[in-house]
Amino acid sequence: MAQVEQNLAKLGLEVPEVAKPVAAYVPALREGNLVYTSGQLPMVAGNLAATGKVGADVTPAQAAELARTCALNAIAAVKSVVGDLDTVTRVVKVVGFVASDPAFTGQPGVINGASELLGAAFGDAGVHARSAVGVAVLPLDAPVEVEITVAVAD
Repeated sequence: MAQVEQNLAKLGLEVPEVAKPVAAYVPALREGNLVYTSGQLPMVAGNLAATGKVGADVTPAQAAELARTCALNAIAAVKSVVGDLDTVTRVVKVVGFVASDPAFTGQPGVINGASELLGAAFGDAGVHARSAVGVAVLPLDAPVEVEITVAVAD
């Protein structure tokens, strides 16, 4: 078992099956030594874990857990392309989208759920650049969406 998967197991997590795309795209794509994931929703066993706006229907703490689920799904998408997650040498960039109530301004705290999971899974290689963006609505009325870019060994 890859070290990354062992790290996840210590958290009581395992890499899930890759979430099926909800439109015309692939979950992840490798170009050179980079793997780009499509935006990952908080899908669990094929179902959206929650819906609604953060700050109205979903609490910031719930949203951070959903962002963690998105990151786990992004890890699954990366694994589907590279096979062995230990070939990941760096999480380069994380982009998080938060469907926000107009008064909600805590997007960075929500996306910390994803960033912290990536750090726990990949260790020092999980330190990354990041954007956390508030949006009006996300696909399927999801509260959070996360995409990642990782570098992999040749």
